[in-house]
Amino acid sequence: MKSYKLTGIEEFKLFETPKPEISGDDVLIEVKRVGICGSDVHYYSEGKIGSQIVDYPWTVGHEGSGVVVAVGSDVVNVKVGDRVAFDPAAPCGRCSQCLSGRPHTCFNLNFLGCPQQIEGCLSEYLSLPETSCLPIPANMTFEEAALVEPLSIAVYAASLASGLDGATAAVLGCGPIGLSMVRSLVVSGVKSIYATDKIDARLAAGSKSGAIWTGNPLTEDVVSGIRHEVAEGLDFVFECCGQQEALDQAVQILKPGGELSIVGIPETNRVSFDINLLRRKEIRIQNVRRQNDCMRKALNLIEQGDVTADLMITHRFSFTKTPEAFDLVRNYRDGVIKAMISFD
Repeated sequence: MKSYKLTGIEEFKLFETPKPEISGDDVLIEVKRVGICGSDVHYYSEGKIGSQIVDYPWTVGHEGSGVVVAVGSDVVNVKVGDRVAFDPAAPCGRCSQCLSGRPHTCFNLNFLGCPQQIEGCLSEYLSLPETSCLPIPANMTFEEAALVEPLSIAVYAASLASGLDGATAAVLGCGPIGLSMVRSLVVSGVKSIYATDKIDARLAAGSKSGAIWTGNPLTEDVVSGIRHEVAEGLDFVFECCGQQEALDQAVQILKPGGELSIVGIPETNRVSFDINLLRRKEIRIQNVRRQNDCMRKALNLIEQGDVTADLMITHRFSFTKTPEAFDLVRNYRDGVIKAMISFD
């Protein structure tokens, strides 16, 4: 089978590799769609995320969908021919984190496309444990199914924030996770959503998603703009771009007692806060680690039409154009929000 692998910083090479062998609870999947995630781009452009360092050559990619073509002898809930979305996490199910209901922070977690864990899904075929295969409805497209995983992160972030109904909130960064966050907040009953991004096309998508106010920090003072609308500050801020300046803006626009959720992945290992302002306001900080049991909820949102692929997916590439797709996303060209790779 063919697999695209990273061979260096911003370097891809097409490899011919053996089709995965399966046994036990393994499922063999013919890959149909793969969405490019910001974390994939980190590995592409920097070769790492924190302590997770790429050992070349390595296949990235963890947002995807496909068709089951074979199953292991122990598989009971998935059958050949099923159309599935991928849950990229494969927890052990035995450690104290798993047993306490936190499989997303499993001490022995293996994650699709994460260095030294599971080779990613930028391959024609993929093997995953049965628990990582989420059957999708007959009327759901493969593109929609590939959005389930990134949407589940926003659904999880919203679930960690208590008291969203009737609240005010900001989403800083309107990429795929940010737009998913806006939709999740709308569904959760948030009264007013304020959104920022440095790309105007993404702000337009934020407005269509449900934000009542949008601002570009490159051309305006977004802190003053939001405080003009809500003088006392906001109840919640969801930082979805991984930028220091967004964290600074978040503390400034939150009201005393407000909550900051850090959803985006910073490029650096250290960030800072104005501790005087953070302390005086008694700001709560909630870190968000991927998702926890929210894939099915995300799938239901897509099935019900609360999140649409047309709003998220702006660019489509064939598998052979994978390097061009990553270059476009890396450089934020052409108003890209989500680039989708097709194996058809």
